[in-house]
Amino acid sequence: MENWPAKVLCIGLAIILFIYHRLSTLERRFFSVPLNVEHMSSLLPSSSYPRMVRVSLRGEADSIFPIMEDDIEVYIDMDIYNMPGTYTVPVQWRKKGTAQGVEPLQITVDPMEITLSLDLKISKFVPLSASLRGQVESGYTMTSYSLNPTQVIIDGPAELMGGISGLYTEPVDLDGRSGDFSVIVNILNRDPLIVIRGNGITEFRGNISQIVPVRNLTGIPIVITGMQEGLSGELELKTVNIHLEGENQQALNSFEPPPDFLAVDCSGITQPGTYVLKVQSRDTENMLLRIDPEEVRIQITLKEGEETS
Repeated sequence: MENWPAKVLCIGLAIILFIYHRLSTLERRFFSVPLNVEHMSSLLPSSSYPRMVRVSLRGEADSIFPIMEDDIEVYIDMDIYNMPGTYTVPVQWRKKGTAQGVEPLQITVDPMEITLSLDLKISKFVPLSASLRGQVESGYTMTSYSLNPTQVIIDGPAELMGGISGLYTEPVDLDGRSGDFSVIVNILNRDPLIVIRGNGITEFRGNISQIVPVRNLTGIPIVITGMQEGLSGELELKTVNIHLEGENQQALNSFEPPPDFLAVDCSGITQPGTYVLKVQSRDTENMLLRIDPEEVRIQITLKEGEETS
């Protein structure tokens, strides 16, 4: 016990020096983790807030570097807030997994608190629309498409929900497609304050058909053939329109009907009167022809002098 005050002082200094040495040899490690908002019920954030928080670990190198980033969980607890408003909330953390049991370990977060605006939670159905990108194969067209599901439920703060009338999918690539197809696409959510219920995906089904080259010609004259001797005829319509379909647009564009391309055959008519006859055409190679109208009315009369002769 001799000189015990000096001995106690020496021991105290030794302890201080030991702790200082330990602290001076500790390593630091930094990383960022997502910020979780916990215990939200009838309220939701209505203003932007940090989605990531910077975490600092201080400890022995052999202890802190094996810690997985997912094992430091950072959160804010909103359990005590039940009215819309703006609040300053402390950022908290918890250890799990590889971080448990590590000593010494100092954990700090940046920021240490955040200011958060809360508003009433609103839910509603909104329709989905497809966003398309590119062009289908030349000579084809997409005639229709469908989505499954066609609408989703979204949750969000009342202040924002009124301005949302629908959502779009990620762009569906049409380049080079020449047949029906289906793909699974994500639903775009451009506002992080809005939550889409479900898995956030929809099935897109596109229907693609080959384009048939067409050409419409108007005012094509009709000639009368097979008229019996002593009779004459007068067409009610002297021209009609034709619709051509083929395999080659260039061939359609270069086609020029001859003067006698369309005709009505009167060879079966022997008496004057009014008749409805089918308009006939000459053969068209590699082309499908439709005449409009397909039938015309003709007035058959005796030629002058035939009645008395």
